[in-house]
Amino acid sequence: MSDTIEKVKCLIIGSGPAGYTAAIYASRANMFPVLYQGTQPGGQLTTTNDVENFPGYPEGVTGPEMMIELQKQAERFGTDVRHGWITKVDFNGDVHKVWVNDEKEIHCDTVIISTGASAKYLGLDSEQKYLKLGGGVSACAVCDGFFYRNQDVVIVGAGDSACEEAHYLSKLCKKVTMLVRRDAFRASKIMEARVRNTENIDILLNTETDEVLGDGQVVTGVRAKNNITGDTIDIPATGFFVAIGHKPNTDIFKEFLDLDETGYIINVPGTSKTNIEGVFVSGDAADHVYRQAVTAAGTGCMAALDAERYLAAKDSTFEVSTSTYN
Repeated sequence: MSDTIEKVKCLIIGSGPAGYTAAIYASRANMFPVLYQGTQPGGQLTTTNDVENFPGYPEGVTGPEMMIELQKQAERFGTDVRHGWITKVDFNGDVHKVWVNDEKEIHCDTVIISTGASAKYLGLDSEQKYLKLGGGVSACAVCDGFFYRNQDVVIVGAGDSACEEAHYLSKLCKKVTMLVRRDAFRASKIMEARVRNTENIDILLNTETDEVLGDGQVVTGVRAKNNITGDTIDIPATGFFVAIGHKPNTDIFKEFLDLDETGYIINVPGTSKTNIEGVFVSGDAADHVYRQAVTAAGTGCMAALDAERYLAAKDSTFEVSTSTYN
């Protein structure tokens, strides 16, 4: 083995709630994990101003603060947290090989993938402006809908997820305006019927977002355009929700791991195991249903425990630590 190749017992790829939780458990199990934070250290939560639904924070916490605390907790137990991202992998054979920034090569006994998924946005300048400001643009109604109680909001999307999120918002908000780009929903008939039968959901077909309106700090409305007539209307709203899907950050693994049709890693049900022994997945890279910080953290725990048991089965000198479960 070349002197330039590093040998690692447990490599964690990604630094959201899943990655940091895996690191906490792996560190306590004497697996000496190395964690690469990726292109967005802390993951999607770093773009979230307020987190009020994660257990243990009765007064709430900002996403960036929560990620800093999780990182400190992982480092307290000995996790080697590093800047950089994995650009290539080779999972053929017993040794799992990864490359950092196309340069450094690492050979790993176990790999925990926590690369998450990225929400798709429309790409409008005004949308991105208020997203970065934390001023009213969101891609998660379950995460942020609470902050828009008794207010008017707009949601974009036409699939099952969009209908589910619109219905969720309708329970909190005074009015939900749903913008559907075509003349029909892509959602299942039962989900479409649910939103059509909800009194405070207003559906605009053949309608696209022209601009997100605001006062420079927060969203105040949405300019929508009928893509048949070209007419525009301004819709007063304090929140703008985008529900047009997510893209799992799994492209570099597709040559080796089983993925579903949209790119999510397929795990063995009830575990974090993938089709490659010694490679485990946690968080939104595999979860296209719940996509919550708390569920990501839970699967991070699972991945570390599965990796620990895998190492113990391969090496009789490596003992499963009882402290892991405390």
